[in-house]
Amino acid sequence: MKMVVLVENSSRCRLCAEHGLSVYIEYEGKTYLLDTGATALFAENAKELGIDLSKVDTAFLSHAHYDHSGGFEEFFKENDKAAVYMQETSAENCFYRTEGKEKYIGIPQHLLENYKERFRPLNAVCEVEKGVWVVPHFTGGLDEMGRRAHMYRKIGEEFIADDFAHEQSVVFETGKGLVIFNSCSHGGIVNIVREVQMALGGQKVYAVVGGFHMMKLSGMDTLAIPEEEVVETAQELKGLGVEEIYTGHCTGNIAFRILKKELGEMVHALGTGETVVF
Repeated sequence: MKMVVLVENSSRCRLCAEHGLSVYIEYEGKTYLLDTGATALFAENAKELGIDLSKVDTAFLSHAHYDHSGGFEEFFKENDKAAVYMQETSAENCFYRTEGKEKYIGIPQHLLENYKERFRPLNAVCEVEKGVWVVPHFTGGLDEMGRRAHMYRKIGEEFIADDFAHEQSVVFETGKGLVIFNSCSHGGIVNIVREVQMALGGQKVYAVVGGFHMMKLSGMDTLAIPEEEVVETAQELKGLGVEEIYTGHCTGNIAFRILKKELGEMVHALGTGETVVF
């Protein structure tokens, strides 16, 4: 199994970066795309890396935010076959709301309607291909995490704290254990590992990949949660048996350094153009 980061907040190579995430995955003879970043940049980087997006077999939308869905229109221009699996609660209704002001942070408007034949809504744990699973949230009380993050969904004329019912994990079975991809982990990466273990019969989780939503939207060098919560997360992941952590995007530089201090060589930084073979 191999993953290539097509776009991420940072880059340590010639490729350009942006606030967003897109990951290309090769597994058991098939190819997968998780998210498309905020713009068409992921597709430009794919070309530079020699990756043919027209040959992607299956795609996933991790959750209903712009920095993960903004490039799907470009993807549909290049690929006319791959279905995009998402949670059926995904809609164009996500906002960042604070001090009485709101900013739209959702899926590009009209995307879901204009390309409705490409999207496949799910509402339960599902094995979409042999060894490839989609696991939604079923932890209760996640709306409190949405409220703390100032993230809301607009239902009719009412704003409700986001419980991230539109967020899903994509999980691959490997010889070393499960590899979990959750692009932002709004529902909490520890909750996510536990959800996947419960959904898939207690299998060992070998690695987790994605952002941990520990930084403020104002920048990579600001923590959105207390430092002790980052330390607690690190210790809980270790206690759950996770061996490898690949994180970036919304984790932030400060949180990454704390995780690295606590867990050492277990923790790896994501970056545009990075390739990892599991």
